[in-house]
Amino acid sequence: MDTRIVPLASERGAALESAYSRAVAATRRRTILTLAAVAVLAVAAGFAAEVRPLVLVENIGNFTAYLGRILPHLTLANLRGDFAEWYWGLPKWAALLGETLLMAYLGTLLGGLAAFLLCFGAAANLARTRIGCFLTRRALEFFRTVPEVVFALIFVIAFGLGPMVGVMALAIHTAGALGKLFSEVVENIDMKPVEGLIASGATRVEAIRFAVLPQVLSNFASYGLLRFEINVRGAGVMGFVGAGGIGQELLVAIRNFYYTDVSAILLMIVATVVLIDLATERLRHHLIGLEQAR
Repeated sequence: MDTRIVPLASERGAALESAYSRAVAATRRRTILTLAAVAVLAVAAGFAAEVRPLVLVENIGNFTAYLGRILPHLTLANLRGDFAEWYWGLPKWAALLGETLLMAYLGTLLGGLAAFLLCFGAAANLARTRIGCFLTRRALEFFRTVPEVVFALIFVIAFGLGPMVGVMALAIHTAGALGKLFSEVVENIDMKPVEGLIASGATRVEAIRFAVLPQVLSNFASYGLLRFEINVRGAGVMGFVGAGGIGQELLVAIRNFYYTDVSAILLMIVATVVLIDLATERLRHHLIGLEQAR
């Protein structure tokens, strides 16, 4: 077998080299034009939003000064006493943080259940009618478009202050966000098992139970855990509008200029979110591993 490389004719080689150069030049021009368009749009957006870099530079010292005020004064000679003074309200803050976690849990649970029930009607491949699919999708868009804080403010006016307000606001926003994610997962399933069950006489509920759920449950769980992480942060903000939890105590500390209390509460929130993120990440990987092992 002859494995020698036969060189191209000089004319053919020159033509190919010229075509390659033109393709590279065209790609380079598109890249430059795209970057230029992004830069122009960024400048236009900054102008419309009244972003003033000089003001940011002039006042950056106020931001760093505030960070310096909230940091505690810790010394090696009296480290234990300084920590005790820094976290003087730990029992109260821990209870409020637990309340925030429960708000996030209930909001995720109720919103996830609502999203689970609505996602099949929002999926184009399983919706009964186009009108029903359209209306369900628009409802989910409304739920996730309105910020949780706006829902919380409305519920505070209607039902008064308390954690229930935060739970309801988180549940509605979670239903909208997870409903969209769940419906997209459902739309990407293999429809052959569904068609086979329906052809054999199964009802729609039975087809979803035995043909759809086995394909989507791991993704549903993964998105639900991710949403729980997001809701923990959201529940912390709910306290700013009187919905209870650690956010309300953080707002009091900020308004009354209790600088070290602000850093102590923020550190508790950050540490809690990090621990939840690590735990849910391990659980998601476990679920994905089980799915791949099937």
